[in-house]
Amino acid sequence: MEIENFLQNFRDILDDTDPALIAADTEFKNLDEWDSLTALSLIAMADDEYSVKLTGDDIKSANTLGEVFEKIKTKA
Repeated sequence: MEIENFLQNFRDILDDTDPALIAADTEFKNLDEWDSLTALSLIAMADDEYSVKLTGDDIKSANTLGEVFEKIKTKA
């Protein structure tokens, strides 16, 4: 499991955000496009791509995409 693949998967769920803004240190909750629907898409992506069940609490407790990726790795 590689962070770059995760970041590309996250870019794919966004419609209007510049892909160059998506990096491991991105504070995803500060993105203009971040909302509850995007959170659900992230949960679905983790399930589809990594067979990992992310929870709302997992997302709430993370600040950066790198932290979300680490949560996925520990659950995989």
